[in-house]
Amino acid sequence: MTTVILGVIGSDAHVVGITILERAFAAAGFEVVNLGVQTSQTEFVAAADARDAEAILVSSLYGHAKQDCKGFHEQVDAAGLDVTTYIGGNLAVGQNDFDETRATFEAMGFDRVFDSETDPEEAIEALRADLGHRMPESERVRVDA
Repeated sequence: MTTVILGVIGSDAHVVGITILERAFAAAGFEVVNLGVQTSQTEFVAAADARDAEAILVSSLYGHAKQDCKGFHEQVDAAGLDVTTYIGGNLAVGQNDFDETRATFEAMGFDRVFDSETDPEEAIEALRADLGHRMPESERVRVDA
């Protein structure tokens, strides 16, 4: 089973979004390790390493994700992890131009960046596509089935 690590980074304590994501990804056939809220970068990396995860899904709703994620991919690289990384939510205070926000987080190393209005199914489809080469055929679920 494909393992994903999920959590809310930094001092953010918004739990509803990751609860929805946890249920949606689990229903889609992923093994989800939900680290909960106020998760440090180190906790994400340690969990991904311990569980041999294929992806890390970072959530942030309080607008300070840029500060919370500074150096995140350096920790991922230092641990020698080969993971796909996603981030989503309300990532910047006063976020007016999401294309600019997306570019900022992609430059920080995230493979995909989602806004707070993203349907979980969109993220699931994206992760299936991004990990398709890693997922055994028996684990693949056709989206249009």
